[in-house]
Amino acid sequence: MVPPMSGQTPSEQCFTDAASLSKTDWAEARQALTGPQPGSLNIAHAVLDRQVAAGRGDRAAVLSLGRRYEKRRLSVAQLADQAARLAQVLTRHGIVPGDKVAVLTGRRIELYVAAFGAWKAGAVFCPLFSAFGPGPLKSRLELSQAKVLIATEDLYRRKVAGLRASLPDLVHVLLIGEDGQPVAGEDAEDFNALVAAATPAATIATQAEDPAFLHFTSGTTGTPKGVLHSHSAVVAQTLTARLVFGLQEDDVFWCTADPGWITNTAYALIAPLANGCQVVVDEAEFDPRRWYGILKDEKVNVWYTTPTNIRMMMRYGAALARVYKENSLRVAASVGEPLNPEAVAWGEKALGVPFLDTWWQTETGAIAIANCPGRAKAGSMGMPLPGVEAAVMSRELTRITPVDQPDEVGELALRADLPSMFTAYMGEGAHYDSSFVDGWYLTGDLVRRDSDGCYWFVGRADDMIKSASHTIGPFEVECGLMDHPAVAEIGVVGKPDLLLREVPVAFISLNPGFEPGEALRVELLTFARQCLGGALAPREIHFVDAMPKTTTGKILRRALKAKAVAEPEDDELILAPVHAGRFDDE
Repeated sequence: MVPPMSGQTPSEQCFTDAASLSKTDWAEARQALTGPQPGSLNIAHAVLDRQVAAGRGDRAAVLSLGRRYEKRRLSVAQLADQAARLAQVLTRHGIVPGDKVAVLTGRRIELYVAAFGAWKAGAVFCPLFSAFGPGPLKSRLELSQAKVLIATEDLYRRKVAGLRASLPDLVHVLLIGEDGQPVAGEDAEDFNALVAAATPAATIATQAEDPAFLHFTSGTTGTPKGVLHSHSAVVAQTLTARLVFGLQEDDVFWCTADPGWITNTAYALIAPLANGCQVVVDEAEFDPRRWYGILKDEKVNVWYTTPTNIRMMMRYGAALARVYKENSLRVAASVGEPLNPEAVAWGEKALGVPFLDTWWQTETGAIAIANCPGRAKAGSMGMPLPGVEAAVMSRELTRITPVDQPDEVGELALRADLPSMFTAYMGEGAHYDSSFVDGWYLTGDLVRRDSDGCYWFVGRADDMIKSASHTIGPFEVECGLMDHPAVAEIGVVGKPDLLLREVPVAFISLNPGFEPGEALRVELLTFARQCLGGALAPREIHFVDAMPKTTTGKILRRALKAKAVAEPEDDELILAPVHAGRFDDE
């Protein structure tokens, strides 16, 4: 962990670290996190064992809030001990370094024991989304070739038990009973009983390049991909958390992401604990009063959530926010999709701090571009973090050329030397290789860079709408219409047009108090033409009760595209609208 500099505020410390970080410092940071043997690197050792060895084992690590607000706590030493016991259990069950351990628990304290126990055993942690049904879970368990599944009894019985016969790689199932109750059944073992009876095992001395965690991502288009990361990711995650959030020891950090999303692994499991913070885990579904209460009562200093959740909070109005205006927040940040300026301003008005947008992908493994305290530009992605080299590129097949002119659109590229950069797509070597050209990782995101060096998201390369001579970014159209008070959420896609090739079409869900109808449709079309101009304004507006989304809360443009052209929809990719507070991978 980068040592704190006395006499500085967290924001000042952020900039001190930012000013000094270079490629050489990645190596220095890795050296500080090394262990348990010279030259080795293991996430569990870097996050937990170092602190215990330094006499900080009694520090608060995890506070888990149950659905009835019952509290469970673990200190650093207690978490390290339980993880070491689970490592012994996994080893006795035949797990060797590199084997996959799938975890289906939702947000709860056992998730932390499962993740760090897997890392201590040298295994690969593979979290799954509790919102998925049997079909998607089956495909991910098959692709991962997981030998062990750790799950709550309820989720297993409802979603996985019927699949066991078709999952030959899945040898062992360890179940967590409701409210700590014993688990009975011939097809599974009791997780808590096994951990309690085990002897703590020493942490395996993995190497930096050894595999550590596997996430599946489907994004808004395409088929799910297994994205593999190594233990070296802990280096970037630890430092970027300091750079973006200005983390200090004893901060209280709350990340609302679902465990299936890499944001939870990087910035709920690893980075806050590596920096000596306490993490808050909320097991319940989204409830605005509960969330405001957690922020206030648990004295949360840093809050990391998504634009979808921010919009949900905004919909409940300013009056509720004012009731909880007093809080301990120093930094509030968002991730997962672009954040419009209105939400940034609302954060400052309702919570006392503006929301800072951050950009990264499952593949990058850690935040790469962000708005930091004191240098934020509302609506932008922010600037590349020190140590991260970014560029705007024009790509033609396997050739790339830099786009140097300000505000010219191109594909975002990152130098591939980021310590947290993914190491493989499971079973898709050719796809992995094609993601890199001349030492650059090509993200597939179209961006522009302004004269100040800030990056602005334009859209996914395959989301762009080609209309006559115009290339239209859906997000730009969406931001314009979000300024209308009737619009709660909006998704814009291209619809084929014989004359113009494509025209933009908007799907809109409404805020309370507004009724769909022709009058409102005309009003919105007129508003769009006024604020966006005729070239960008949507040609059609359709009202929907709720947007089809991935479980990250991202709008699933493929589903909207199917609606626009009246094509059959893909049931695996199109998920029912999720309850707020549950997220999917990107």
